[in-house]
Amino acid sequence: MNLLKEFKPNANVSEAEYKRLLGYPFDHQLSGKARELADWARDWYSRNGYPWIYSILLENLEYENEILKIENIELSSKSLYNQFNESGADKAVLAIVSAGKECEENARRLWQENKPDEYFFLEIYGSAVVEHLVSAGGYFLCDWADKNKSAVLPHYSPGYTGWKIEDQNELWKLIINYKTELPGEINLMDSGMLNPKKSMLALFGITKHIEKAAGLSELIPCKSCSFNPCQYRRLPYKLWRSQIEDVNSLVSRNLSKEITQPLQKNGNNHFQLNHDAKYSLNRKALEKWYRERLNLKIADDGSVEGSFQYEGTTCSNLGHKLEFDYNVKLSSAIEGYKIISLNCIPSDDGYKYMCGYIKDEQILNVISKEKPQLGKPIDEVLKWERESSPEGCYCNPESRNHKWGIVFEVLHFALVQHEKNEMNLQNFLRKSGELIID
Repeated sequence: MNLLKEFKPNANVSEAEYKRLLGYPFDHQLSGKARELADWARDWYSRNGYPWIYSILLENLEYENEILKIENIELSSKSLYNQFNESGADKAVLAIVSAGKECEENARRLWQENKPDEYFFLEIYGSAVVEHLVSAGGYFLCDWADKNKSAVLPHYSPGYTGWKIEDQNELWKLIINYKTELPGEINLMDSGMLNPKKSMLALFGITKHIEKAAGLSELIPCKSCSFNPCQYRRLPYKLWRSQIEDVNSLVSRNLSKEITQPLQKNGNNHFQLNHDAKYSLNRKALEKWYRERLNLKIADDGSVEGSFQYEGTTCSNLGHKLEFDYNVKLSSAIEGYKIISLNCIPSDDGYKYMCGYIKDEQILNVISKEKPQLGKPIDEVLKWERESSPEGCYCNPESRNHKWGIVFEVLHFALVQHEKNEMNLQNFLRKSGELIID
């Protein structure tokens, strides 16, 4: 059953959202060439773009062993499972949105014609259209849910923190199972990315337990929804959800100084972290753990909370699996991202098979009281000298410090990615014309 199908929905992106993705401060007034290019991209898309929305109502949800199944399709994200489980979601809506292929095809031509400014503004406008379509779809679902005495959860997509991009293959199976004829052309690549790239699969949970969704602000979609005006808004829009598509990667070394200069003068864009930090982990491991094991939240006051799940094995009992949950709270960027609290607790009973626990059950108390690097800025923590002890168990202080070091490095890496998103135009293109997952 489809709920929403618009062959050519309204794609008139708000000025505020367009400027945000372009990287300008919210109060900056576009002028000169930047104003001209922004208006040109908007006008070109209004005449040539082909945006569309389609959604599928999914009513068969199962929760088993911390795995969410939708229509017998297993989804790997623990963050998604927690969101659906905590709210008592009994339905889901899979929204497929696309800005169409015309936008990126023309942008590619502009790049080949050595017109980087036009290329950049058109690419960004296409990205803004995708976000606008998701927000518009969310508004429709809020209206539908309200009439059905239900509530809509914030949308979640593969590629967001806590959900690996490869799971788009699983969502794609749902589309195939429904033998859906979509209103526009879209394909899934082996990497899990969509083609056209200005497209998104977004999953919305639906719950009849309105009091659960209302009681937890993170379950209210309004914070990450820019749709305006909206009579269903319960919380203000906060602008901080990270993007699947990294618009920083669209920036060309050849962009006009006239365009980038206002950003370079922005006094609010001072960044606290060392973006060239040296990690003991390789980048591939950092990216994998950042995506699959870290849940990052940024509060209204700028403070940061990172939750990380570590999986290891005991050094005895044939290597029994064990899991520990880490929680780290940091002060805001302005205060230097100082570590203000630490916590490490087991999330299963695997610890009972550790030789350290068998010898002395008080080891859990010891682990809970260890607060390495408390009070230090996260940048400084990367200089922490500790013995290398990569054993999977928690029997000795060296192995426990090794794991804390991993948590700190992944958290630092994630915050650097967040700051790079905020920098936007100050980053340069890594691969001409390609998008990167942030």
